[in-house]
Amino acid sequence: MTLYFLVKYLHVLGAIVILGTGAGIAFFMLMAHRSRDVAFIARTAETVVIADMLFTLTAVLLQPLSGGVLMWLSSTAWSERWLMASLGLYVVAGLFWVPVIFMQIEMRDLAAKAAEQNQGLPPRYTALFHRWFLFGIPGFGSVMAILWLMIAKPI
Repeated sequence: MTLYFLVKYLHVLGAIVILGTGAGIAFFMLMAHRSRDVAFIARTAETVVIADMLFTLTAVLLQPLSGGVLMWLSSTAWSERWLMASLGLYVVAGLFWVPVIFMQIEMRDLAAKAAEQNQGLPPRYTALFHRWFLFGIPGFGSVMAILWLMIAKPI
């Protein structure tokens, strides 16, 4: 196995982790929210925050590094249109993902407090959940588009 294929494997694995963790987090948060069970929502939100920090953040930080190494090893120019589009979408994804982290932390804390006090979720939680859901659409959509650009290199 060459260094190029090893780094490419790690780069693709990172993309899979970002997509897989993102899809899993979205699914489990949505299902917990739909249950209306405050204690279940609190436990799920706690796990979601941990998963995002452990898996997504690690992959997000390593993707530019492995991508840069791939560019260097393959002599890919920064001026490649698919690459510039991918990097732009990476920024878009980040602009939506970073606030989501803070939303998840606040939703976790609000749900935990409500569960401790045996109360319903406050309106702030519901507002955050709706914003979190809406931010996920362009954030996750950008990552999906990046993956397609990375594979197809159409432009």
